[in-house]
Amino acid sequence: MAEEDATSTIRPDLPTGRVKKIMKLDRDINKVNSEALLLVTCSAQLFLESLAERSAQVAAEKKRKTVKLDQMRIAVKRHRPTSDFLLDSLPAPAQSANDEPAYKLRSRPVAGKPVPAGTRRIDDFFGKPVSEVS
Repeated sequence: MAEEDATSTIRPDLPTGRVKKIMKLDRDINKVNSEALLLVTCSAQLFLESLAERSAQVAAEKKRKTVKLDQMRIAVKRHRPTSDFLLDSLPAPAQSANDEPAYKLRSRPVAGKPVPAGTRRIDDFFGKPVSEVS
C-alpha cells in the first residue's frame, strides 16, 4: 500500500507549459529543470488556491456570491506576506462609474513603479505583440 502511494505521480492542475513560458520571461533563465518546473507549478497552484479561498471567505462575509476585485484586495491586505508583493500589482479600484471601464484600467501599467532592469511586466507576456514599423 505504501509503495503505491510513493510511486504515484503528482500532476498539477495548472498547465506546466504556460508556467515554463512565464519562468523563461526572466532573461537569466535559459533552461528549466523538470523538477523545478513541477515545484514552481505546484507552488503557484497552492498559492492561487489559497488566494481564491481567502477571497471567497471575504465575499461570504459580505454576503456576496461572486468574488470581485475589492474582495480580493481585502483578502490580500489581511495576509501580510501576500500583501507585501501582490498589493502593488493589483489594479487600482475604480473611482466612479463615469471613469474608463475596468478592462482598460487593468491593461494600463503601474505608472508609479518602474520595472527593474532586465525584467518585463507580466502584462507584456499576455498582451498582443506590437508589430515593428519598418
